[in-house]
Amino acid sequence: MEFIGIGKNYGSGQVLNNFNLSIPSGRIVTLIGPSGCGKTTLLKMINRLVEPDEGTILVEGADNSRIDPVALRRKIGYVIQQIGLFPHMTIEDNVTVVPRLKGESKKSLIGRAAQLMEMIGLDFDSFRHRYPHELSGGQQQRIGVARALAAEPSIILMDEPFSALDPISRVQLQNELMRLNQTVKKTIVFVTHDIDEALKIADQIVLLKDGRIVRSSAPQQFLAEPVDDFIRQFVGEERFREAEWQVRKKPAEPTSQEDVEE
Repeated sequence: MEFIGIGKNYGSGQVLNNFNLSIPSGRIVTLIGPSGCGKTTLLKMINRLVEPDEGTILVEGADNSRIDPVALRRKIGYVIQQIGLFPHMTIEDNVTVVPRLKGESKKSLIGRAAQLMEMIGLDFDSFRHRYPHELSGGQQQRIGVARALAAEPSIILMDEPFSALDPISRVQLQNELMRLNQTVKKTIVFVTHDIDEALKIADQIVLLKDGRIVRSSAPQQFLAEPVDDFIRQFVGEERFREAEWQVRKKPAEPTSQEDVEE
């Protein structure tokens, strides 16, 4: 996926200006930064909930502005903080809503729902006939993830999906997401305000400020390499001190055959 020369102005000023970013397939990429930096705008541009004023967004090599928005959204999973489950539908119907709209058979839908609920750690027979209000917040969010996977998308967008959960549920779902993506290998674009969450789950962290990229790197490099004052302030000085301490504690690599033999 690629953003090329993206510009966006909501009327109160430029949110994004000549923005460029390449997102590798099959990885978890987190967009992080202060409020108003453009991260949710970028996320919503992928499935055309927001349209750029200029530039091109390539989704699997195709210009997404040339794809029907309804068809595009049915190919892309979307998980939000408010979960967005349909309250009048059972859990089974919530999970299978998109493939059902695509005309898949009832037998196929039941098999898909059972498989996905097993993947997210919920027993299908115990939950299939329940309604969202009968589930805890963490269970509802798991169902939201299953629904996003049900149409077998290659891309999943996640907009602060775990921020409203209690700390235990949040950690469980972070772990579940990382485990899932080792199996299903989706391209996940994940918006968060939480640097600890980003450092934990991401293959690549993209830190934004005022609609521009301040830093884009793997978590290890994010803490290990020289940074500017904004990054140190946003990430927290103590995390850099801890990273520097870990580097100092690490044994030196042997520099010669004599070192190895000793």
